[in-house]
Amino acid sequence: MTNLDIRIRENFDRQAMMQTLGAKLTRVAPGEIEISAPILPLATQQQGFGHAGLTFSIGDSAAGYAALTLLPEDSDVVTSEIKINLLAPAVGDRLIARGRVVRPGKRLIVVLSEVFAVTDGREKQIALMTGTMVPIPKTRG
Repeated sequence: MTNLDIRIRENFDRQAMMQTLGAKLTRVAPGEIEISAPILPLATQQQGFGHAGLTFSIGDSAAGYAALTLLPEDSDVVTSEIKINLLAPAVGDRLIARGRVVRPGKRLIVVLSEVFAVTDGREKQIALMTGTMVPIPKTRG
C-alpha cells in the first residue's frame, strides 16, 4: 500500500456514518476514489429501494476523498455544496460510488461522483453528483 492509500484509509475509517452503512473503500488513486456499500435493510425506503440518503452519503464521501487525495498530508476537506441528480431507483445488492476531481484548486475543488446499483455483477447508474470541496487544516490524527 502506498502512503496515500494508508492516509486516505485511516481517515475514512474514522467516519462512523460509513461504518454504520457498511461502506468500504474499494479504490484509492490520485484524484479518484471508489466506495462500495451494501443495500442493508436499515438503508432502504418505503418501497424497498436503497434510500437516497445512502446514495448521497457514499457519493459525497467518494467526491470528498477524491479531493483529499490531491491535498497535502496536513489538510482535510469539507463539502461546501453538492448537487445530486437521482436517475433511477437504487435496486440491487450494493451501491458503488466513484468520485473524481474535475478541477483542483487551492481554495475550491470541483468534484463529480457517479453512483451505481449492482445486481449480479451488473452496474446501473442511479445518480450523478457535482459539488465543491473546501480544503481545511487537519484537525485530528
